Amino acid sequence: MKFSQYNFSPDIKKNLETLGFKRPTDIQYKAIPPIVKGEDVLAIAQTGTGKTAAFAIPIIDKIHKSKKNKSSKDIKCVVMVPTRELAIQITEVFQEIGKYTKVKSFCVFGGVEQDPQIAKLQKGIDILISTPGRMFDLTSQGYINLRNIDTLVLDEADHMLDLGFIKDIQDLIKFLPRNRQTLFFSATITPKIKKLAYSLVRKAIRIQISPKDPVSRNVEHSLAYVKMDDKRFFLERIAKEHEESKILVFVRTKVRAERVHKAMDRVGVKTQLIHGDREQKDRLAALNEFKSGKVKILIATDVSARGIDIPNVDYVVNYDLPDVSENYVHRVGRTGRGVQKGTAISFCCPDTEKELLNEIEDYLGGEIQVMDISHQEYSATIDFSEDYSKSLKELMEEADEYFENPKKKKRKKK
Repeated sequence: MKFSQYNFSPDIKKNLETLGFKRPTDIQYKAIPPIVKGEDVLAIAQTGTGKTAAFAIPIIDKIHKSKKNKSSKDIKCVVMVPTRELAIQITEVFQEIGKYTKVKSFCVFGGVEQDPQIAKLQKGIDILISTPGRMFDLTSQGYINLRNIDTLVLDEADHMLDLGFIKDIQDLIKFLPRNRQTLFFSATITPKIKKLAYSLVRKAIRIQISPKDPVSRNVEHSLAYVKMDDKRFFLERIAKEHEESKILVFVRTKVRAERVHKAMDRVGVKTQLIHGDREQKDRLAALNEFKSGKVKILIATDVSARGIDIPNVDYVVNYDLPDVSENYVHRVGRTGRGVQKGTAISFCCPDTEKELLNEIEDYLGGEIQVMDISHQEYSATIDFSEDYSKSLKELMEEADEYFENPKKKKRKKK
């Protein structure tokens, strides 16, 4: 079935055609009909399957058709998301699909001044995309009125739970009308997710895409056993062997992100990075440089990059294995999106990360193929690294300086 065959307004169909939407993906094909009928939906689908458009298209069409008959400044739809970057990304999707319609979409999130956001809200919008924290703040202050909401969407619900947004979500629900449509989207399903979902939806249509294979078939997986202190040498090698490829690198912490960024800078590999401690404007600038291809490597933490749709990512490198096995799915889902092929390479420190690897493989239901790296090849990767050469040179210079003037060194030490 083609999008042209759906009973959407001509304006919506025009936008979809312009954007290259010809046929719906599996999640879109299964989710759009019940959403159009006004039913609640609980959808579990891996990242990169077109979840955002699955709810954005019917919601925009519904509001667009209703606005032809009457004018209203009330917010009709609320979309809750876990991160600022995802809020911006989803807003862009809504605005692109609704370009030739009367539907106004806007996003609010924390980390920036709220006054400009309040000014926009007061002018009137139809669809609000927001992180739970900022939405709760503005609702409590009386700047957001949720009494006339027709549709509530929770996207990346599993991640919102991981970030501790459960109380904000539960508090916000109190402001919403009971007679509403609820759409619940998540990449993974756990007992906690089920409990939250069934507390919000009513007789929901349950949709689950590829439940036996949580990772896209378009992604080729491989694993390299690399000591923790040697990982930077192997990342440098990948970067220099694939200079024209887009590479998204995941690390475990914000501190690690900074260290890897500096390590790559030392060897002349240009990277950008995003993590929770960076200013919002810097995070957006980093994302834009990576999306545009100005910078080919982006270093990120799980929290900062979750759910972000970055086009044409060739490689995902798990510099550190994730602490939570489900996050492996979210990470590698940044590549191999749609019909494109992608590659995921994971570094595993045999001394400290073997247990994490076992949990990931249990979750995936199979072993990740191990790269055959000989001792000679491993040593060569380190020996020929510019970082290793510089470090060795610095040590030799320090030794020469010491032997030339050992007394001076001793006095300095005291």
